[in-house]
Amino acid sequence: MTEKIRNLQKFFIYDKAHHACRRPAEDKYRLAEKFCAENIAPLQRSVERLLYMLKEETPVVFPEERIAFTRTIPVLPELFTPAELSDLREKYWLHEQGEVCNINVDYTLLMNTGFDAARENLKNLAEERSENGEIEKAEYLLHQEAILAAVQELSDAYAAKAKEIGNETVAKTLSRVPAKAPETLLEALQMFRILHYVMWCGHNYHNTVGRFDQYMYPYFKRDMDAGIYTEESALELLEEFFLTFNRDSDLYTGMQQGDNGQSMVLGGLNPDGTDSYNLLSELCLKASLELKVIDPKINLRVNKNTPLSTYVLGSELTKQGLGFPQYSNDDVVIPGLLNWGYREEDAYNYVMAACWEFIVPGCALDVPNIGAVSFARAVSDATINHLVGCPDYETFLGHVKDCITSQVDALEEQVKNLYVFPAPFMSLMTRGCVENAQDVSLGAYYNNYGLHGTGVATAADSLEVIDRYVFGDGSVSAEQLKKAVETNFEGEEDLLTRVRYHTPKMGNNEDCVDARAVWLLNTFADAAEGRINERGGIFRVGTGSAMYYVSHPQDIPATPDGRRAGEPLGANYSPSLFIRAKGPVSILQSFAKPDLSRVINGGPLTLELHDTVFRNPEAVQKVAILVKSFMDMGGHQLQLNAVNRDTLLDAQKHPENHKNLIVRVWGWSGYFVELDKIYQDHILQRMELGIE
Repeated sequence: MTEKIRNLQKFFIYDKAHHACRRPAEDKYRLAEKFCAENIAPLQRSVERLLYMLKEETPVVFPEERIAFTRTIPVLPELFTPAELSDLREKYWLHEQGEVCNINVDYTLLMNTGFDAARENLKNLAEERSENGEIEKAEYLLHQEAILAAVQELSDAYAAKAKEIGNETVAKTLSRVPAKAPETLLEALQMFRILHYVMWCGHNYHNTVGRFDQYMYPYFKRDMDAGIYTEESALELLEEFFLTFNRDSDLYTGMQQGDNGQSMVLGGLNPDGTDSYNLLSELCLKASLELKVIDPKINLRVNKNTPLSTYVLGSELTKQGLGFPQYSNDDVVIPGLLNWGYREEDAYNYVMAACWEFIVPGCALDVPNIGAVSFARAVSDATINHLVGCPDYETFLGHVKDCITSQVDALEEQVKNLYVFPAPFMSLMTRGCVENAQDVSLGAYYNNYGLHGTGVATAADSLEVIDRYVFGDGSVSAEQLKKAVETNFEGEEDLLTRVRYHTPKMGNNEDCVDARAVWLLNTFADAAEGRINERGGIFRVGTGSAMYYVSHPQDIPATPDGRRAGEPLGANYSPSLFIRAKGPVSILQSFAKPDLSRVINGGPLTLELHDTVFRNPEAVQKVAILVKSFMDMGGHQLQLNAVNRDTLLDAQKHPENHKNLIVRVWGWSGYFVELDKIYQDHILQRMELGIE
């Protein structure tokens, strides 16, 4: 890391000196009250709010930076008053905050043209619509042109401020972009920063970065070929760019600090079978490795031909405790997306959403986390309501299947009549929206809904108990197990110990229990197959959990595997927290067995490795081999945490000494001391694994 980057990192990340430029927080309903009083329509509200933000932002340029734009307004105005929002929720299903979020726009739609050409195109299209009598569509296009004009005005103000303080680099860059299409890597990075910044100003959140090493590569290669950069100087510029993701992230929407969706994808197969991983991909990994900050979160697309050296570099990142890269296997994901009806060019172009859900850029309003099914609840409910009197195990499985299907039924009904707030700026970077004068909130080419599934290992372990002891050797009666589950195993300590610690668990490479997970996931896929949502999309199911691994257990009774009421589930596609695992290899073998092509919404196997595993280069290579082995076995997605229980416990007691301690939470990484205690405790409960 160069001295320049150290200084910028200290200024923005450690000292947070730029926070001094922020204005005092104002009432977030300051505009909504006005909108309500004037009975302004939602689209107009979205436009006026963004225009307000762009007009009110104060240009701030720092002497040493090359990539500008820093938030000075800390609180984004709401579109609706609390009363209006309550009324909307009575009439519609609002996903999360109702905003367009967690999608990947096509940044090149504006980057390849520049604002001048885009504005001219919008005005021409508006004139055509107006001449055809489509007044509303013409007005919509003119709204978009007004937004671009406002962004340009703010950029011009930034350029003037840069010139005023003597930062000629920023002034020169902003003299061209965003008005003109970028020609250099620096111009392209600055333009991306502006686009990303404006989306956040519009209250659109979890704005993913997408396949950065693909759409930025032409600028990178041109500058490298021209001798403008060496690998070292290009790395320095990339590191400065990476720091911009961390400037304002404390202001971004998320479940916890760090859950901000700034997900970057590197590498990936091309339709002709070649790998798109390139020098820019490599430098991005190195930038993340040197900076050791939580954003952008790196997702690495791999396949059966990915060399071990790439996994080694990824494992070096894991060694730092960053919780990424997250690995996704193209050999599994792409066929799965094709089976769901994605066009070939889109399936090969897939990216990750905010966490790990698979989405495609620029043409999708998929909602990949619209709800979740609880496998653990399905088995627990079937045990309480149907186990007694079941003649055989197959009949009991029918009841579990009914429970899973009824949960999917309920979710399908719950999310009907989805309403999404307009997002005219994001629509400029969604293919087809400008041509059709349609806001992306009304839909895109893909409008699929994604369902998570929590506690698959807990459910599989529970089915093993029931088949083995109730219907197998008869050592536990249906009545005894039902009562134990209902009474939270009170007075059944021997049974609790037996089922919790001395019965086969998913994660120890035992076919008997692993096969039960296969059945559960296939049943989940069957329950969702053929359902069409009101926007014409399908229901995609997956192995992720999001925050549901914490919320679901709070109202699930005890489960037959010995998990007591209220005790947590494993995060994502992972073993039970009570497994006495033989080691990471057995876990990988278990979780590579199910064919996940039908449950490809996303959801990684999540493992915690003790930080001593990374003690030397040879040990790091062992981790890399472990990851490659999982992918070669057909694993679909993997994320690793390098943790140390003693360090985490000390961080709970003395957070001031561990401000930069990073952990993987569920699909994102955050600073441990900034997490709610419930998430800290869950990480502490996860198993630290070693590698022989």
